[in-house]
Amino acid sequence: MAEAETTVSMFERIGGAPTIERLVDAFYTRMDTLPEARTIRAMHAPDLEPVREVLRRYLGEWMGGPKLYSAERGHPRLRQRHMGFAIGNEERDAWLLCMRGALDETVSDSAAREEIYGLLARLADWMRNQDGNPHDTGMQRP
Repeated sequence: MAEAETTVSMFERIGGAPTIERLVDAFYTRMDTLPEARTIRAMHAPDLEPVREVLRRYLGEWMGGPKLYSAERGHPRLRQRHMGFAIGNEERDAWLLCMRGALDETVSDSAAREEIYGLLARLADWMRNQDGNPHDTGMQRP
C-alpha cells in the first residue's frame, strides 16, 4: 500500500504559531518606528495589541494554520474592512516595507519567505482604494 502524500502548510513550514507571533511583532515594531511608515501608523490606535492579535489570527489561518480568524470574525473581506482608510501607493509601499523587513527577520526558509512576500504584495496592491486604481476601473483583479 502506497503512503499518502502529506502536504505541509506554509504555517507548518515556517514554524507555526511562534513564527507568526514573531512575524507580527516584528511587523508592528517596524510600523511603530520607521519614518516611512508614519502614514500607516497614524491609521491605528495608540495601543497596537488588539490589531496584533487580529493579524496573528489572520496570517496563521491564511498560511494554513488553525481557523482562528474566521471563527471569530467571519470572512476576511479585507478590502471592505479597510475602506474607511485612504490606501494608495504610499500606504501600500509602507505596509510592504514593514512586512518585508519582518519576513526577513523571522522566516528563515528563503523560498517560503519569497512566496509569502509575493502573495502579500498582491494582496497589498489589491487593498488600494484611491481613485484611479486599475482594480476599480473595470480591469481584472491582479
